Amino acid sequence: MRKAMIRIRMSEHDAHYGGGLVNGARMLDLFGDVATELLILNDGDEGLFRTYEHVDFLAPVYAGDYIEAVGWITHVGNTSRTMEFEAWKVIRPLPGSEVPSACEVLKEPILVAKATGICVVPKECQRGPQVEE
Repeated sequence: MRKAMIRIRMSEHDAHYGGGLVNGARMLDLFGDVATELLILNDGDEGLFRTYEHVDFLAPVYAGDYIEAVGWITHVGNTSRTMEFEAWKVIRPLPGSEVPSACEVLKEPILVAKATGICVVPKECQRGPQVEE
């Protein structure tokens, strides 16, 4: 099973709501980037994101959080690729600290979102795997 991962820090720019809360759609942006990498690795083409079958937002994300988004292909059809995605909070600002820049690595990462999606790579764009598994 081929996997892809991206880790990114949510910035104040990502915050959409009061208290530095990040819009859940930002996790979908990350899933889209992971899907693009998976398609390039699998087919040598960026492909197109077709649909999400389901999306679950499970925990809040705030500016300053580090999010690790992972994905993997679960089914390869003629042109479709079904994928699973998860977003995990792995680092967060240290709550209540006297030092505003203090952060903590979470001993137990927090699953903040998960989804299933389908991407399409047109037959004429499929160039085969770009790396060996």
